This record gives sequence, structure tokens and C-alpha cells, in this order.
Amino acid sequence: RHVCGSGGVKEPAMADTFRPRPEALPPSPAPLTPTVGAPAPGRFLRRTPVGVSKRLNASFKSPLLASQRNAELSVDDLQNELGDLRKKSEDLDKQIAALTSEGYTLEELNQHIDQLHEYNDIKDVGQILLGKLAMVRGVTIKDLYSEFGLDLDD
Repeated sequence: RHVCGSGGVKEPAMADTFRPRPEALPPSPAPLTPTVGAPAPGRFLRRTPVGVSKRLNASFKSPLLASQRNAELSVDDLQNELGDLRKKSEDLDKQIAALTSEGYTLEELNQHIDQLHEYNDIKDVGQILLGKLAMVRGVTIKDLYSEFGLDLDD
């Protein structure tokens, strides 16, 4: 056992944990009232994350530098980007006009999109159920697809 400078006791086998001495703990006001910031009796505080972290000793990377790099775009780069965005906008307007001329309405398109979302949600639930069934049976999901006559590309 080693005494730390902060008044706690460190166990050699638990170098990453800190256990305060019982006499260093403030008396608890009531047996069921937890104290804010203090560990529960018999619990350890962890001073550093468990395991090796690559970010722990990494150099600081300022987010301001990334925004400065973006600010250094040339006028030509910005004009090219603006031209690309205008072309995309024109293409989308043409697609909307083509769909409108075919008789589609915005409400129909929104309803179709909603139905696609619902279909995808139902398919996700089916995938989850197949996964759980495969786990219970101890087989692969691929085996269940063939058993239920499903196509793997579905």
C-alpha cells in the first residue's frame, strides 16, 4: 500500500484506482441520501481511462485551423462551386417539371416517399426478427432466407 499526496491509499495491484481512507470521507448526513461528487462507500474512483487510449497523449488539434483552411478558398474556387450548385438546381427544376408534366403531383410524390419509409421500417423489423431467430436456432440468416423462400438481394 502506498499513501498518495491527496490523502488516499493506492494499492500496488490497482494502480489506476484511488480509494480514499475512511477517515478522509465526510460523514454522510443520512444513510439513503447520496452525496454529490463523493464515491459510494467501498467504491473506487478511476482517475484515468482503462486501457490505452490513442487520444490521451495526442497533440491538440484546434478546430479553428480547419475553418481557416476553408476561409482560404480562392475566388475562382468559390465561383466554380457556385456554378456547380446552380447547375444542380437547374437539373432538379427540370426533373420536377418532367414529373409534373407526366401528371404527378407533389402530394403523390410525398405519399410515395412516406410509403417507402414505412416499407424500409418494416423490412428493418423483419431483418431484426430473422437475426434473432437465426441466433435462437443456431443457424445463419442466409439459411433462414432459403428456408422462407426469400431472395438474398431483397
